Amino acid sequence: MQIFNLLAIAVALAMDAFAVAIATGVNLKTVGFRQTFRLSWHFGFFQAMMPVIGWSAGLTVRAYIERYDHWIAFGLLVFVGGNMIREAFENDKDQQEKKDPTKGMTLVLLSVATSIDALAVGLSIALLKISIWTPALIIGIVAGMFTIIGLHMGKKIGSAVRLSHWAEIIGGIVLLIIGLKILHDHEALFFIA
Repeated sequence: MQIFNLLAIAVALAMDAFAVAIATGVNLKTVGFRQTFRLSWHFGFFQAMMPVIGWSAGLTVRAYIERYDHWIAFGLLVFVGGNMIREAFENDKDQQEKKDPTKGMTLVLLSVATSIDALAVGLSIALLKISIWTPALIIGIVAGMFTIIGLHMGKKIGSAVRLSHWAEIIGGIVLLIIGLKILHDHEALFFIA
């Protein structure tokens, strides 16, 4: 596989992680080193491991996974995005108690939701009989870098006091739109042109 094609695939796969990172930055408003490391490490790791899992599975489970992988990603993004929108409408006094999306189960859910498409890429690479290790490494590194950039872009948007309430709502809506786009791309929403 040519490096240009591989980078194009890695960037395309990183777009969901990038958008979710922006929404996370908006939600957090202040982002420290630990949060940046946790989010970029998990997104990069999951993006790198999903192609390996898909490649390992080969054709044996492809038919079963393709039937519902997009619904899983959609459900996870709706859950997290809905929580972000709900929290935006909560009283500002509860600001300190907001859940950090770079910790715990939310981090795992976001990592899985943003990397499910990479599973299909791994399956495709298996069909081409190409070694998975270099593509997986590049996909993971690109996703990690895009996550760092997106997180800090979102932080700048969210830290503007006048915009923070609306930016958090928009961040949640972006996650919902990404979920709908995943369904559209898998032709699960036949009524959307």
